[in-house]
Amino acid sequence: MTTSRLTERIRKVNAAGRKALIPFIPGGFPDLGQFWTHLEALDAGGADIIEIGVPFSDPCADGPVVEKASIQALEAGVSLKWLLDGLKARAGRFQAELVLMGYLNPFLQYGFDKLAEDAAAAGVSGFIIPDLPLNEDAPYRAALKGKGMALVPLVGLNTDLERMKAYAAEAEGYVYVVSVLGTTGARESFPAELADALARAREAFSVPIALGFGIKEPGQLKVFGDSIDAVIFGSALITHIRETGSVDAFMARWA
Repeated sequence: MTTSRLTERIRKVNAAGRKALIPFIPGGFPDLGQFWTHLEALDAGGADIIEIGVPFSDPCADGPVVEKASIQALEAGVSLKWLLDGLKARAGRFQAELVLMGYLNPFLQYGFDKLAEDAAAAGVSGFIIPDLPLNEDAPYRAALKGKGMALVPLVGLNTDLERMKAYAAEAEGYVYVVSVLGTTGARESFPAELADALARAREAFSVPIALGFGIKEPGQLKVFGDSIDAVIFGSALITHIRETGSVDAFMARWA
């Protein structure tokens, strides 16, 4: 079985003694031009994997910061085709692996087989689709796998061990552990149940474990130790971009 490029990248980073860094930025945020500038800066600033959000009008898992950024991008004219065309034009330019994170509806409208083909040509290594249930994902997973891309699963505080093992049977890339029962957004602390959820994930999955939802600064990671392999940050990064117009200082915190 071929190992996903996402898994390889995280394992390589872990072997060097650090957590993999996975920033999230909505496609087309804060505008059509600056998005590409920020994407390149994230890449140059040490991102190991970059999750690019596909803006959608009804982002049910997103908190107010990500939702506002997505709506702003939609109003500016961002579409899935615009994003894929832009990535195709820049294919091979990024050192970081690229993951598209979005809801199923825009992908279905695009046509999933065509999506897989175009995303592979654009240098994408995987997808995260929050509203695609495990028992319905087989044809989409197969389409992506046929083009060398992973479908990254999400699990949370309320995902029991049996369910995690079901996800793990098909998991590629990494597993995205959601730190809270709720939407995205930077937080000061994490629920006590998170430690148990991470322990279940470590038992169930052989792919790396990435923690997201609520991460905003490196100091928050000390409590997690070896229970995670990668960290995902989105809302805090978006807020930093709004306040400073740059990603450089934010990424420098994690160096």
